[in-house]
Amino acid sequence: MHPFLLAPVFAFTVTFIVLHVLLRHKIAQTIVDRPNERSLHQIPTPRIGGIALMGGVVAGWGMMSGAIAWPLVTGLGLLMALSLADDWRGLPVMVRLLAQALITGGYLFLGVPQLNTLAAFLGASLAMLWMVNLYNFMDGADGLAGGMTVFGFGAYALAAWLAGDPPLASVSLCVAAAAIAFLRFNFHPAKAFMGDAGSVPLGFLAAAIGLAGIIQDIWPGWFPIVVFSPFIVDATVTLGRRLIRGERFWRAHRSHYYQRMVRMGWGHKNTALWEYALMALSGAVALAALKQSMQIQVTLLAVLGLLYLILILEIDRRWASFSSQREGGDPCA
Repeated sequence: MHPFLLAPVFAFTVTFIVLHVLLRHKIAQTIVDRPNERSLHQIPTPRIGGIALMGGVVAGWGMMSGAIAWPLVTGLGLLMALSLADDWRGLPVMVRLLAQALITGGYLFLGVPQLNTLAAFLGASLAMLWMVNLYNFMDGADGLAGGMTVFGFGAYALAAWLAGDPPLASVSLCVAAAAIAFLRFNFHPAKAFMGDAGSVPLGFLAAAIGLAGIIQDIWPGWFPIVVFSPFIVDATVTLGRRLIRGERFWRAHRSHYYQRMVRMGWGHKNTALWEYALMALSGAVALAALKQSMQIQVTLLAVLGLLYLILILEIDRRWASFSSQREGGDPCA
């Protein structure tokens, strides 16, 4: 086996074993996601999958001597610790945001010296902070965030491999492999959720590895955005609409497009499968456009953007019809 493929296999194995053990430990009854009026699930579910997933990622990385910079691992560990505390006891929104901003800003300051202007640093900081939180927002249905991790980091790995950077490919593939193991327990009906301890660090890694590829000229700036566009588009459009309506955007809600799909009768399984198709298509378009001329790149990305617009309008139309048929239905709920 190629040495850069051994690390992802180890990441998969560690995640699978650790999660299997944790589900039989008392911690599975301690850190639990209990259903409320904003939830899509019906029964209390252990929120410990992120511990195993991140454990598998770090274990896989540990086999790659010199491939991982200490600011990345430190930032990942701090975000996981912060998010685990939130999963366990709950933290005020402003405390979480401030801590996330300090951790991600610290990572960029220490780990990405190429951001040598204030504008570049602030832009990267805001983008990373948004990615950290949108990944968390989108982790609300069985198999969804795990699937985005497989497709998104899988696309990173393939692009890095084709560009002749096996270390970056293996770093990315470790994350995707750990997510595959996690999906064994998270695909509907889910036996475990990843919780903030999984989703927040994954958003951080999506941004950090995406930025690393841009700086190393592995891929252009649009590539990470397109690869993770199924999450970015849903979360950004939803947030924008909530801001326009003057809602408290930081409060839990069920108005994301994937949440509407589940509530309209698609269910967790079918919603995840349709989202997987969109994730695979977005990754394929991004990979196909990499080596093309600027004109072809713009055409491919424009077609993908048009598809997103059509999907947004169609789900909006169906949601309006669904809401009007419910007694006392609220299309913004």
